[in-house]
Amino acid sequence: MTEAPPRLNQRDLTEVRRIVDAVASAFSAKVVGQQHLRESLLIGLLAGGHILLESVPGLAKTTAARVVAESIRGGFRRIQCTPDLLPSDIVGTQIYEAATNSFVTQLGPVHSNIVLLDEINRSSAKTQSAMLEAMEERQTTIAGVEYPIPEPFLVIATQNPVDQEGTYPLSEAQTDRFMIKEIVHYPTAEEEVEVIARMDAGLYDRGHHTAPVVGVEDIRRVQAMVGVVHMDRALIQYASHLVGVTREPDRYLPASTARLIEYGASPRATIAFCRTARALAVLNGRGHVVPDDVARLAHRVLRHRLVLGFEAATARVTPDVVVDAVLRAVPVP
Repeated sequence: MTEAPPRLNQRDLTEVRRIVDAVASAFSAKVVGQQHLRESLLIGLLAGGHILLESVPGLAKTTAARVVAESIRGGFRRIQCTPDLLPSDIVGTQIYEAATNSFVTQLGPVHSNIVLLDEINRSSAKTQSAMLEAMEERQTTIAGVEYPIPEPFLVIATQNPVDQEGTYPLSEAQTDRFMIKEIVHYPTAEEEVEVIARMDAGLYDRGHHTAPVVGVEDIRRVQAMVGVVHMDRALIQYASHLVGVTREPDRYLPASTARLIEYGASPRATIAFCRTARALAVLNGRGHVVPDDVARLAHRVLRHRLVLGFEAATARVTPDVVVDAVLRAVPVP
């Protein structure tokens, strides 16, 4: 007889809420607005997945990543991606020491808890591919030796949707490694005024760090709890059906929408749905997933996994419009 999987009790949920609320409060104390960004960062952190951010410069992406890292007492490294960036600049390399007549390994900045790849599409395809092993296997290989990356491990990559000159678009294999993609929007007028007020108060002065509110061991414990959040089989089928519609659009979508899709999402999308839905349930203080958790994450999970054709580009149809059609095509359980 198969043993029933463990369930979260009220004590577990209370502990999770304490940890999550502490990190969320630290974020809000330093970053004005950007509630969607905060939620996506927490989901990625708790679900153990990576995040692709798209926005114009100056919307506090670096600040947000640094605040989360400092609040959990984790390591943080920022890598500015440029065309001349080499794979060894990210994963590390061996350096010759004349004093000892031997080579020593110097680990690269990817060996940290939270890594920000700023403008990832400005690095070459070779350098982008160097991140694949780190993101998927949680390790790097230098001179044939494997070096594990510390947990928790979260890669946050940014790209600018406006300036495409001198960039190398991410391949489908690379974008598929990102669990979710978040679009970061401009702040409201009131939020922008609050940013200036905090600058005048010295909250953004150099050296003004965020005090740790939890530890990396707390995050690892919450990640383990997220893994046992109950997700009914009907909801797993709902997520799978959403992904399946993108692969067979002619069967489920109106012809005008179906012909916009060249390639649908991979099984990683279904996995991402399940992992992020469990994390979102925990963020909302529940030990079980509800249908709205899955639907609410659809754009973030699918928008970067859909390959749209030339007709969509000429008509300026965004992936989010197609995801809206996918959601309408699948009945909510």
